Amino acid sequence: MGEDMFWAIRGGGGGSFGVVLAWKTNSVSVPANVTVFRVHRMVKSSKDDDKMTIQARFSSMFLGGTDKLLQLMEEKFPQLGLMKEDCLEMSWAESDLYFEQFPIGAPLETLLGRNHKSALSKSFFKAKSEFVKQPIPEMVVAQVLQGRSKSMAMVFVA
Repeated sequence: MGEDMFWAIRGGGGGSFGVVLAWKTNSVSVPANVTVFRVHRMVKSSKDDDKMTIQARFSSMFLGGTDKLLQLMEEKFPQLGLMKEDCLEMSWAESDLYFEQFPIGAPLETLLGRNHKSALSKSFFKAKSEFVKQPIPEMVVAQVLQGRSKSMAMVFVA
């Protein structure tokens, strides 16, 4: 999806622009088990700005086993320091419960309830996402951070 179209869909255009003219999806086969992880990393602020702390949460699902994921992460993102203890293998359906932070082992029938709320929040949750195929320019990240409030959350999913 082009940069201009993405900007328009998320409300960047004038008026009520946001009509999607075409959409293409690609299906991939999902293995019997996927590997999930959720790790937190914190960076202390510099002495100049002791009020700012950067906390990053990495949540991800890998379509494959733990060993293959660890090998890939060590090659592509060694700074994260992902360990085998951080990873869990489960079915794709169980991963949905995992990311909603239901207890591990919660019955899959939980997903059938139309009115269930996640263990994570007291309210219902809706999310939209888009895959980024090119790096986000530093200028764009700087513009987002300029308008930051006292507490801000940015979610980057890999």
